[in-house]
Amino acid sequence: MSLAIATARLLLLCCTVLTPLPCLAIPAEGEPFSDLRLNDPQPTTILVRVVGHGAMVLGREVGSARVTITDVGTKQILATGIQQGEAGDQNQIMRTPRLMEEPHYSSRPAATFTATFDLLHPTLVEVTAEGPLAYPASSQRASTTVWLVPGQDMTNDGIVLHLYGYIVQIEYPQSGEPLIAKDDVILRAVVRTLSGALVRPHGDWDSRKIHIYGELMIGERVLERLQLFYNNDRSSFEAPFFVPLSNDAPDGITLRVVAADPSSGNFGVGKAKYPVLTERLPPKKP
Repeated sequence: MSLAIATARLLLLCCTVLTPLPCLAIPAEGEPFSDLRLNDPQPTTILVRVVGHGAMVLGREVGSARVTITDVGTKQILATGIQQGEAGDQNQIMRTPRLMEEPHYSSRPAATFTATFDLLHPTLVEVTAEGPLAYPASSQRASTTVWLVPGQDMTNDGIVLHLYGYIVQIEYPQSGEPLIAKDDVILRAVVRTLSGALVRPHGDWDSRKIHIYGELMIGERVLERLQLFYNNDRSSFEAPFFVPLSNDAPDGITLRVVAADPSSGNFGVGKAKYPVLTERLPPKKP
């Protein structure tokens, strides 16, 4: 190869390397902010939904849920209030398949808590929820921390807080009702999700997959475990039991109903106490 040809090839290679290429960088954001008043407060909306884990949204039927938003840095409460609306569309929430990025609760109207703040800078907040408010014995609490960025609204599903548990109510005998020793009594209890939907066989919340049982207690000692059966006419779980002697239960008895679903992490307990009276004797014949 001649010196002239080698020199020409070297010059061609240098030109190729030094030629500027078009910029292939991708912008970090889709669209620039239209408002250039960077040091003015920006209205920022946050939407919060409180839902029963594996169930619906906590709405009016169960007294809804209280939501509190607190500035993590200053500990100042920025907003607090009650989630407003209904439990949502059961078919859409429980039975409709969807992609991860698709809304789960907002495709149809469902209860929400909404607040708008005028923010100067990104703010770390704690969002806390407590409910269902109509069932304080079954009330649960959950919280999370999120950044609020000025002008960037959190809409669609918003911040979703999951409350774990069941509403377990002993309907009969009513709490505090005196029971007669040796009587045969039917324990009747209703189990619902925290959003208020009934737990029953073959439903969206299938009781066959949940451990539901009763316990007869004297003090803290379990005297008997009761196997509960579903009564479709009353939409309740029932089991018979014998009231112990008043001498054996001078301070009365306690009935406890447990609903436990380890696979979902939902657990609920209902309790009621009863005084025990001496057994009824047949009237004496004259």
